[in-house]
Amino acid sequence: MELEEAPTPVDPEVRAYVYSLVSALGGTGTNEDGRYVLGDDALACLKDLKRWLKLYDEKANRLDVARCLAEANLVEGDLLEILGAWPEEATEDRVKSKIALACLELLVPLTWPIEKNDTQMTVNHHRHIPYIQLAQTSYKRAILESQSKTILRTAVRIALPSIAIPMSERTARDEGIIKLILYLFRNISIISTPGEGKESPTSRSATIEAFHHKDVLALVLTICSNMGEDFNTQDVVMLELLFHLLNGINVEKLFMEESQLKKDGSNELCALLAKEKNMHRSYAKHAPSRHNRFGTMIWVKRDEPGRVSTVSGQDGLTDQQHTFTKMDQSKKWNKPKQRSRDSEKSNDRFDVPVSLTHDATTHLRSFVEEFLDSSFNPLFNHIRRAIEREADRVLEVHTSQFFYLISWFLEAERVRRRKKHEAEKKKKSNRIAETFEADSFSLIASVLTQETFVLLNRFMQDRLDLKVWHDLNAGTRCFTQTLLIVQDMAESPLEEDQEIAENIQNRIFYEETTHDRIIAILRGYKDQGFGYLDSCTELSHVFLRMLERYSRENVDLQVRSKRRARKKKKAAAVQRGDVDPENDDLGSEVEDVADAERASKERKFDFSRLALKFSTQACIDTFIKFTRFYNDLSTEQLKRAHRFFYRVAFKQETSVMLFRIDYFALFNRMIKGPDPLDRASPVYMEWEELVRQLIKRMVKKMKERPELAVEMLFSKLPATVFYLEHGYEKQTMSSKPRAPATLEVNQRWATTVDEQIGVAVAVLHEHKIDAVDWVLDVLSKAASERQSWEAESLARLVQMEATVENFGQDSKAPSIVVSPDTEERRIAIFKDAKLRLLMTLAGFERLGIDDDEPNATWIIPSALTARQLHETHEMIQKHRDNPVMEYGKDDPALVGSIPAEELIRRKTTAKPGRADYDDESDGDGIVSDGNEDLLFPAGGPTNTGPRTAAAALEQLKKKRRMRRKAPASDAEGVAGLDDETRERRRKAREAADLEKRKKYKSAVLISDSEDDVEADRIFFEMEEARREGQAAKVMRVLKEGMVDRKKKRKSDNEEGEPKKRAKKQEKIVESESEVEDDGDLQFPTGSSSPRLQDLGLETQSDEEDTPLSTPLEDVVQDKLLKDVPVNVQASEDSKGGGGDKIPLSSMGEDAVDEDDDEDMPLVAPSKRRQRAALVFDSDSE
Repeated sequence: MELEEAPTPVDPEVRAYVYSLVSALGGTGTNEDGRYVLGDDALACLKDLKRWLKLYDEKANRLDVARCLAEANLVEGDLLEILGAWPEEATEDRVKSKIALACLELLVPLTWPIEKNDTQMTVNHHRHIPYIQLAQTSYKRAILESQSKTILRTAVRIALPSIAIPMSERTARDEGIIKLILYLFRNISIISTPGEGKESPTSRSATIEAFHHKDVLALVLTICSNMGEDFNTQDVVMLELLFHLLNGINVEKLFMEESQLKKDGSNELCALLAKEKNMHRSYAKHAPSRHNRFGTMIWVKRDEPGRVSTVSGQDGLTDQQHTFTKMDQSKKWNKPKQRSRDSEKSNDRFDVPVSLTHDATTHLRSFVEEFLDSSFNPLFNHIRRAIEREADRVLEVHTSQFFYLISWFLEAERVRRRKKHEAEKKKKSNRIAETFEADSFSLIASVLTQETFVLLNRFMQDRLDLKVWHDLNAGTRCFTQTLLIVQDMAESPLEEDQEIAENIQNRIFYEETTHDRIIAILRGYKDQGFGYLDSCTELSHVFLRMLERYSRENVDLQVRSKRRARKKKKAAAVQRGDVDPENDDLGSEVEDVADAERASKERKFDFSRLALKFSTQACIDTFIKFTRFYNDLSTEQLKRAHRFFYRVAFKQETSVMLFRIDYFALFNRMIKGPDPLDRASPVYMEWEELVRQLIKRMVKKMKERPELAVEMLFSKLPATVFYLEHGYEKQTMSSKPRAPATLEVNQRWATTVDEQIGVAVAVLHEHKIDAVDWVLDVLSKAASERQSWEAESLARLVQMEATVENFGQDSKAPSIVVSPDTEERRIAIFKDAKLRLLMTLAGFERLGIDDDEPNATWIIPSALTARQLHETHEMIQKHRDNPVMEYGKDDPALVGSIPAEELIRRKTTAKPGRADYDDESDGDGIVSDGNEDLLFPAGGPTNTGPRTAAAALEQLKKKRRMRRKAPASDAEGVAGLDDETRERRRKAREAADLEKRKKYKSAVLISDSEDDVEADRIFFEMEEARREGQAAKVMRVLKEGMVDRKKKRKSDNEEGEPKKRAKKQEKIVESESEVEDDGDLQFPTGSSSPRLQDLGLETQSDEEDTPLSTPLEDVVQDKLLKDVPVNVQASEDSKGGGGDKIPLSSMGEDAVDEDDDEDMPLVAPSKRRQRAALVFDSDSE
């Protein structure tokens, strides 16, 4: 039996070509003392090998040539020998310079890191990648260990001539050489071996020491410090090089002195020994003794009948709890591993700690300090601009590296400043410390600008939406360190730093979207790894603490929240002229083309409201998962978790959220064990007190709410939390849905009903044709039903020998109820404004007053005949078959046409206009009967004739005489009328008065001339006489003395008041019907009220009868006699029982009748409709 040969991993023909080129390149000879000797065509061989790598491996997506070169030991046996053989003094040798450059062109692709995901991997890749990665490790070891051959220094020498040339004079070849050298350094820093120690020849420490000794770090500082001036496209390469040099390095340990580093190392060793001792102590409690080392196995009965579990070891016999614990430890669940969406590359991981040797730490610390002093601002400012303009050289991975390096250097700056401050404090040299403080923050100013914050927020939100957790981790670290550096600036003694910190905090905390983003990051943790868990919890802790402090210092802090708004687009309608200039704000807005935009709204910030958002179940679960690593957490991390649970339970008073069995089991394990928290830890006492208080509150709450015993098994919903806190369910009010705005068709382009229906059908034709078909179906059925009813009614009338002419007068068809065919149709009838427009144009009517009633009934009214319904059906069917989508094509003034959708607009609601005399008061108590417009227009005359003061007084006298002459029987008859008779008489009087006013309305409005010279002359003569009489009376009062006259009147009133009052009550007979005839005047009994005194009307005696002549006189006359120009005077009648008298001085003293010696004011009862009048109150009674 013959054995089959295993297939070779590489094509033999390809291997033969590659091996022949490697052999022709050169080798060692015996006659050259073991030195490497180049072949005759060494340069051509190097170029041919480069072509093989490019044309075969890259274009064919294979790794055969790289595998052959690794097997042929090209790098260690040829390339490094050639580079090491180029002495430093032979810099002018052009041939050797070209050969060295060709070697670097081969070395860079051979050391290039292979990054392939599972979707890109082929069989060839799976076959070659492991071998090539091991070969790359050997390449790096050979490059770093070649101390005598100085490979790295040779590479720097090759790049120096191109670097020395100014950027404006460099050629593409010079730029390529610089980039080639930098990529070589980048590749060497990336290559690493998993699990390597700090003493490994390919470790990070070895790389940093080699870069320091071969001047690579000095070259990096030179290029970074001149970025933007002498270098432009090398920023991305420098970013990658710095990232792979610094990721995973602990900044705190980097800036420790040697003594502190040794002390910290000893402390770590002591902590590990103490932890091991605690483990042995807990194990020794139940460990087997000398006499019980025999094997033991027990069966534990489970709740299910016939089911048992086995526990081995005698420690299972100790107690029941220990038995259950050991049984739980034996359980194993192989949880299926889910493939993460963002396959994190091993080279880009920055949460894996890296340890350095002492020499590497010293060299790297000096490099970082020099970089912060000279190169940080130029490099990161240049990279930020490249990321913003999306340069071709910038990839997605570069953005996350950019933000991670910002966070790393900001932390380094914070630690350096703190160490410097502590050192200066020990020396008691405060002056030097202040000088350092003044210059420190300017070194990192390029990443504290608004542009960087905008880029960071956009990056975090984008990665959060895409769920790229690795990049989001870099963003959260950067944001956290930015907040911490701003906090240090706020605590700086310099006012300038404090002002900058205040401005930055205001910009960060002003956006409410930032608050929501941090909450989403915290509650979005599932299984992204401990690095992401640590960064998101740290961000939320720092953010809450700083925002709480800032909100206390700034009580009036405002935040900008986002809400949805509608933006109307009417520019096209305005350009076409389809705008009503009178109602531009109402009728010209095109609602159907409105789009959504983000609108901002400021509101006062409430920290307690924000803190409640961090107290949700998802946020608490994230911190619980973080606390489960309590044995591996540092003191700061344990404090972080403790402060969060303390805030939730006691500051926010939401301890109910922590009442879960698994939470208490974790807390109890941290304090009581097994495997408890170390008692020597600085935070042990704080955790113990927190757990004790939580258990105390839980027991108290369980006594108040026994339902908590069940709820401790589950997560808490907001409604459950409210019930457990208050004892009753939260009352919520459901908002009533609102109907859409009423639409109408622009009648400029659609004048007839047919055209308007065509527009309504056109807007529904494209997406809602089923609604048009439903309306057609309803109309068809309604027309058939209405036609059947009309035929039946006509037959009934013919049978009853009625005439056909009486058919339309005596008979009325019943309304037809419109019933939706589906639930979706019922909702559309309420919410679809376009469907409602079509139904309205078709003659449908909606019952009810409230337009926001979702279940309102639509009917086809009885006024529509069967013929009209058939016509409407035909119109809709016509436009349904041939819809007209554009209008205005025949209009010469219009460029183009108008789509049918733009002819639909919001129906304008005409607001009732107000007259000039309207004071816009709603509570005047006057109820209109609707007849004012019939009588007189708004603002027109309100008098029924040329009424004068004499005519008004004469009318009052006649009514009083009639009441005096009326017999007692009539008065008793009037007083004894019932309410129905009085109401009937009142309505009859109002109808008669209304008819009378209608008859001479035209006579009042039409006048021959508005200028009456004779009337004006009489008026001015009367005014002159009134002023003279008033002056004479004032002089008479001053002469006679007012005091004596008042005393005399008071004595007379006390003697004759009862007699006169009885006499007057007998004379006056008041009835409701007679008072109604007095119009709208009202004169209550009493002396002048405070309101009258405020108007300037003072009381006078009857004997003096002094009239008024003030500007307020006209106002009082308007209120009393409906714009009749009369003079009002309130006086006290000493003989008439203290009543109020209204003398009309415009008539003169002789115009008053002799029978009016005892005039009493008319007291009108309460009336249904009352005009405004002056009220005179009397205190004489």
